Amino acid sequence: MNAPTTAATTTTTMNKTDWHLRALLLGVLAFGFLLAAARPAPAGDAEKLVETSRFTVQRLLDDKDFFKLHNYLRRAKGVLIIPQLIKGGLILGAEAGSGVLMVRGSDGTWSPPAFYTLAAGSIGLQIGGQVSEVVFTVMNDGAVDALLKNEFKLGADISVAVGPLGAGLEASATTNFDADVLAFSKSAGLFGGGALEGAKIFERPELSAEFYGVEATPRSILIERRFNNTAADRLRAAIP
Repeated sequence: MNAPTTAATTTTTMNKTDWHLRALLLGVLAFGFLLAAARPAPAGDAEKLVETSRFTVQRLLDDKDFFKLHNYLRRAKGVLIIPQLIKGGLILGAEAGSGVLMVRGSDGTWSPPAFYTLAAGSIGLQIGGQVSEVVFTVMNDGAVDALLKNEFKLGADISVAVGPLGAGLEASATTNFDADVLAFSKSAGLFGGGALEGAKIFERPELSAEFYGVEATPRSILIERRFNNTAADRLRAAIP
């Protein structure tokens, strides 16, 4: 008479084990996704990233749903453009994408670009996939200083909010425009759950070295302006 109970217990144990194995596999896949997104780039990727960043900022500026982006860019101390932020998950999620950062000088002009990557992982109720074009407006000098560090977290080192109108990075937008950084996003696909806060942003020195032909730090590119590449001229001109 105990046989059915034993069989049921065995089945329940097997189901739990199967779920744990699946969760572990999803975690490995998510981690692998982040590593792949942050991998060393093939030669020529730096210039391509600069050009696709120009296409991204022009698309958002030309879109009537993002008309407020013009004003925020005019007031911004810096801008981080990520042409392709890829996000996906099933319980365990990950998102990553590389882009360029530029800083406004005291004369009002934009610096040459330095190269950065955004990467994040999350656990929770989430499913789906999404590809976004994202423009982050950096609104004060403190946020610029944080970006000049090798690595920092959104929401921890600097505050971040989703910009008004258009398709935001999260399901609901915020009106907290006192944030250090505002994110304006144009998205394809559907993703439920997850959060931008906690995402890490870190520099890509190998891309900067490829673009300028020498090793260059973000400060030497963005603040001291010791390096230049005319391939970035059209991108600099495209930003208000």
